[in-house]
This record gives sequence, structure tokens and C-alpha cells, in this order.
Amino acid sequence: MSMSKKVVNRGKNRQSSSTSRNLTIPVLAIAGWLTTILPNTAIAVNNDYSVCAGRLLGVGVTAEAASEGCAAALRPRDLAACVVKIDKETQIAATDALSSCGKARRPEELATCVVGVSLSTKEEANPAVLDYCGRSLLPVRFGQCVVGLRSQIDFPATQALDTCISADDSVIGASSSSTPPTIIPAGSSPSFESTPVPTQPLVPTQPGTN
Repeated sequence: MSMSKKVVNRGKNRQSSSTSRNLTIPVLAIAGWLTTILPNTAIAVNNDYSVCAGRLLGVGVTAEAASEGCAAALRPRDLAACVVKIDKETQIAATDALSSCGKARRPEELATCVVGVSLSTKEEANPAVLDYCGRSLLPVRFGQCVVGLRSQIDFPATQALDTCISADDSVIGASSSSTPPTIIPAGSSPSFESTPVPTQPLVPTQPGTN
């Protein structure tokens, strides 16, 4: 190959390489720009709110109620689990359970209470079960109270609900207002007129020098 042909070929290769670089730079810039404006699919799809809405719609909750309930929930998945469990395992409709599940501090515990008490009472007080479990701050304990008493004592379901909710309120009130007991040293008698002197000094004394 002659020298002139080699020079021409080198010129073409350089021109082709330069053209390729010029085309690559705009393509990369466009790709980066699209990355910043397109939604992140990990955020837009299959998150807690999406799962919540889908499960509520699946048990007959309206789109409006599902969107409002899931949006307001601190833990949307727990809200949906509560509604679905009550709907599937009791005669309470999902639309009725949604409000109580949304107000509960621990929706899954509420569902456990409603299902357990409903089975124990044989659906005798269906709407009342949802209301009582929702009122209790300790729904699992309340449910255990109702089920336990009715397993041994033959009285109406409403009486068991009233008895256990009253006890529930008393236990919560006592635990919140109780004060720690005063410890009295062995061999001494309690005195309510003076403050007992501590047996040990609060600040250790330094040994004296002779």
C-alpha cells in the first residue's frame, strides 16, 4: 500500500472515532436526564400502600374508603391484615371493620381479639364484639378474659363483654396511677410522720488524718 493511501485511511479512522465520541456523549446525557425524571419503580409499585389498597379492594372495600384508610395508616400492611382477617374469619363485613382497624394502635391485636371473641360467643354479639375490642387498650387480654370466663361460666355474651371491659379499664387505671412501694428495712416499724434516714451516706466521707 502506498504512503498516500495509508495517510487517507488514518484520516478516515480518526474522523470515524471522533464522530462516534460525539454521538455517545449526547446519548449518555439523555440517559442521565431520563433517570432523574422517570419515577423509581421500586417506590411506585409494590410498596406498603399499594399492598394495603389491593388487599382492601379484594374484600369489597370501596376505592375511596381504601385510599383514605391506607393513606392515614401508620402501618398500611397491618391495617389491611386486620380488615382481611376479620372479614374472612367472622361475619363482620370488611367495610365495618375498616374504621376500627384504622383507629387501633395495634391492628393485628384488634383482629385477634375480634376473631377469638366472635368464635367464643358464636356471633351472638357480632357488632358489639368489634366495638368492645376497639375500646380496649389491651385487646388481646380483653379477648382472653371473655373467652376464659365463658369457657367456665354460663352467662350471656354481653355480660361477659361488660365484665371484662370494666376489669380492663380498672387494670389500666391502676397501672397508670400506682406508685412504687416504700421499702422498709427489716426490724424497723413504718413511720408516716418522718422521712426515714438512709442507712448509707449519699456522698462517701473521706477518711480523717491523724
